[in-house]
Amino acid sequence: MAATQRDPDHTILVDVGTTGTKTVLIDVKQESAEKGKAYSKRIVDKDISRGKTTKEKGEELLARITPTTDYALIKGADLIVEAVFEDPSLKAEVIKKAEPLLADNTVFGSNTSTLPITGLAESSSRPKNFIGIHFFSPVERMGLVELIIGKETTDETKAKAIDYVLKIRKTPIIANDFRGFYTSRCFATYTAEGIEMLAEGIAPAIIENVGRQSGMPMGPLEVSDSVGLDTMVKVGKQLAEAAGEDPLADKRGQLLHWLVEEKGRVGRKAGKGFYEYGEDGKPARIWPELTSQVETKVKECPPELKKELTKRLLMRQCVEVARCFEEGVITDPRDADVGSILGWGFAPYTGGCVSYIDLFWGTKKFVEEADRMAQQYGPRFAPNKLLRDMAAKNETFYGRFGAKK
Repeated sequence: MAATQRDPDHTILVDVGTTGTKTVLIDVKQESAEKGKAYSKRIVDKDISRGKTTKEKGEELLARITPTTDYALIKGADLIVEAVFEDPSLKAEVIKKAEPLLADNTVFGSNTSTLPITGLAESSSRPKNFIGIHFFSPVERMGLVELIIGKETTDETKAKAIDYVLKIRKTPIIANDFRGFYTSRCFATYTAEGIEMLAEGIAPAIIENVGRQSGMPMGPLEVSDSVGLDTMVKVGKQLAEAAGEDPLADKRGQLLHWLVEEKGRVGRKAGKGFYEYGEDGKPARIWPELTSQVETKVKECPPELKKELTKRLLMRQCVEVARCFEEGVITDPRDADVGSILGWGFAPYTGGCVSYIDLFWGTKKFVEEADRMAQQYGPRFAPNKLLRDMAAKNETFYGRFGAKK
């Protein structure tokens, strides 16, 4: 049996029907827990209407989900997925309530995209059983799950978590503990670079079109709206505080502050962000007043500019991936490639971030180009020591970090 806590924005849906897994869905109010199950029912009804499943199988699946407020029902659970708001104190409260009811070998997973797992595990009496289980939204459509290994997470816990992810027919990757882990940390560079371009005076329509044409699923501004501009401001403040920096020191931070704090534009969930949204929740147009804060200096996009902007968007992500390898956040190029495509939609035609460096550039040429960009656009493009060492030896990521015979 699996148990799941939820909040309105972080429902975790498990494929309970086809795997035979009984799931307890806990919330603070019965009404809220029922809403979580109702979300599952809408997905099942859609699958029935499309002929992907039968009414009987759909009913069997839904019967395996028990919505409740009663923590006592998690007794006997093999695995917990806590999915409440990104608030360490709230997560600690859930851990304290749940753990006394669990067996000594129950795996406790926290669904978080940014909070360090080792820190969250400090609230646990059994940190060896504690692991990050990061689902991607919308869970029913996203095939990746990022497993984050804390300082005390055991190999047994990791193995059980991998088995669980495979059982629910998703693809696991392994990342070591670090704020933002692998996927959130690297994905954030795409949105950040798009906002940097906007702050430089490049027309927002150009940025969005180049983003999509580079192979990304959405332009960086639309992605930012989907994430939530208020969330980006909050995370930016946390990162700045941790580094002892001013979050409003650069134009990107100032622009986001203006949008969120002064204009109340927090993104898609409110129907207004970089874009204006229709009643169907789809983007209608880029907010016309956006350029009132930043003068538009670039209104045309000839081929050479498109090529340069494409390189900026893709290479910025890859530089961060290389930093993750150097810091031991990610250790397997296969996980890095699969995670970049399935996790945040890095241009699939490249084979993933690592393959983009290895096959499209080669480390030597990549470092040369990244150095040029760092000089022109800033230190965020600067190659790290690992990249420079690999370039000097003409190494590839798959050659250096790939599976050994």
